[in-house]
Amino acid sequence: MKRILTLALSLPALAASAQTLTNDGSTITVQSGATLYVAGSVQNKAGSTIANDGTVQLTGDLTNAATAGSLSGAGTLRFSGTTDQTLTSPAGTSLTTLEVANTGSAGSNRLLVPADLTVATQLTLTSGLVRTAPAAVITLPNSATLTGEAAGRYVQGNLRAVRNAVSGTTAVAFPNSASINPNGQNLGTVTITRTAGLQTAGVSYGRNLAGTNRGIDRVWTVAATGTQPATGTPATVALNWLADDDNGFALGTNAQLWRAASAAGPWGKQGAASSAASRNFVADVTQLGTLTISNISAPLPVELVRFTAEPLGDDALLQWATASEKNNDHFDVEASADGLNFRRIATVAGHGTTTQASEYQLTDKAIAHYAADPVYYRLRQVDTDGNTSYSPVRQVRVATPLGFAAEAWPQPFGADGTTITVRTATAGPATVLIHDALGRIVLRRSLDLTAGTTALPLTEMAPLATGVYVLRLSQGSQHAQLKLVRE
Repeated sequence: MKRILTLALSLPALAASAQTLTNDGSTITVQSGATLYVAGSVQNKAGSTIANDGTVQLTGDLTNAATAGSLSGAGTLRFSGTTDQTLTSPAGTSLTTLEVANTGSAGSNRLLVPADLTVATQLTLTSGLVRTAPAAVITLPNSATLTGEAAGRYVQGNLRAVRNAVSGTTAVAFPNSASINPNGQNLGTVTITRTAGLQTAGVSYGRNLAGTNRGIDRVWTVAATGTQPATGTPATVALNWLADDDNGFALGTNAQLWRAASAAGPWGKQGAASSAASRNFVADVTQLGTLTISNISAPLPVELVRFTAEPLGDDALLQWATASEKNNDHFDVEASADGLNFRRIATVAGHGTTTQASEYQLTDKAIAHYAADPVYYRLRQVDTDGNTSYSPVRQVRVATPLGFAAEAWPQPFGADGTTITVRTATAGPATVLIHDALGRIVLRRSLDLTAGTTALPLTEMAPLATGVYVLRLSQGSQHAQLKLVRE
């Protein structure tokens, strides 16, 4: 039979030195108005329960090896150590009230939370920081509050807040330094997850693809179950942050709200630029998603908002769009048969500097000649000063058989020559003929091709003078022909 220990009074420290209070199979009950104070750690083993309707205060770690419901009651769990403390419990554990009052020195005054945790009523920061693991989330459900965040005292990592029935024309405040006014729309249940203070690009702050510009060290991921904002009826979002998370942001510059599908980018502007001297920024949004703040030229000088690659018969249709561009000289369109080794297949001029949206497209003809399925594509964006950045990689499945094909790269070619790439689905003997502009044969050569791709450096086969040539390749009943230009 389990033993029930009921404490109606505040208890003194267990001893002068740090101790561990171990609950092994019992139920410890702390009644309303009572305090269980432990000068050390608490270990709640499997099959044990701490029923807390008062206050449990400890200066060490809390290790809860039991089920998530084994920490119960409407009371407060207070961490008041002088060095880092850890709250270890199964993911999904729910506490009613959590207070962090760690008085340690900077860098050693944190409550570390390695797994998902819900604080149902109130999270209070009296002193010290809360730090979640990169994949762990502290959730404040509807009506739960957060008090005490200030410089040097806030939640680092992932803090999620939920608000139900977000609608009407009044701004709804979220406890993780955000608010949203639906401006008459019914957004339904809105969840905002703030990731802050991790100093990790693509996780807690956004940056451009070249890595030269970055935003503040906070991102907010906003999701709604109801009506989504539209161009004609945007929602208004207000975000604020602490000096701890400036991440190089210059308060004297105009700020911009940026949006992406995830903190990895790419980023596009939302709303108008304005001052954020008070570390508070308000802007209209027509798309929910991951939001952050930076200056007007970061985190992405060229705002690539879309890049798609789709099959079009035997071809590949590449389309991309920018919301605005800054010093954009051109795009190099690159292709790859293996997703690792890319080469330029075309160059498309950019629009320099513009605040207008721009659309681009390119058709890559007869992609079966890559002898690969799928074929991979990416964009290399080049600024007027030579800085470059890359888009995400897209792929297109080949709709036709790989067949038999030959191509030369580079074209035209000079003294260094060109390479003939032969792609065939069938191994066997083949013949190469090269004719000059008068139809005379200047090269005849027999080959033994293997299935797949064979590279033939032309300089090793024949030195060609300046002029135009025709190469004919035959393998059984299969034939390919291409033009060669020697500069």
